[in-house]
Amino acid sequence: MSRLSFLPSPVFSGKRAVKKVPFVEIREGRIQGVVSSGSDIERVYVSFIELSTGHYSCSTNNNRPCGGLRGSPCKHICELVEEAVEEYGEESVLAILGAEPGATAMTHLMGLKGTQVKDNVAVIFSRFLDYLRLTALRAPQRFVPEMNWF
Repeated sequence: MSRLSFLPSPVFSGKRAVKKVPFVEIREGRIQGVVSSGSDIERVYVSFIELSTGHYSCSTNNNRPCGGLRGSPCKHICELVEEAVEEYGEESVLAILGAEPGATAMTHLMGLKGTQVKDNVAVIFSRFLDYLRLTALRAPQRFVPEMNWF
């Protein structure tokens, strides 16, 4: 099985909940991104789940652990996986996961029985901020690969 660090051709379904999950990517063997807080407009969570092990992490942008992590992935990670499926398509995500036929991305990942890991998620948040900066620039009349998530 080959491992890709990203999917080159996202499927635009038009159904992405950008306000809920403003940034999602498949990179470095993970589904990772930024998820908005449901209770505080100024707070976001930086989350990931590893595709091979199911290990996961979720913390605020200032590295406070998510209160929903209680021995299993929190709702932010579930929302991230759902949005990855919307962004890239179920078939593409399942192919990267190497999942069994008939599985869904969510059931496959949650069945991996990963554990919470401590990781510096600043790189993920920094990538999001860098891409967010691009939204303030004047739009070129061509495809910009860095903006395919938006």
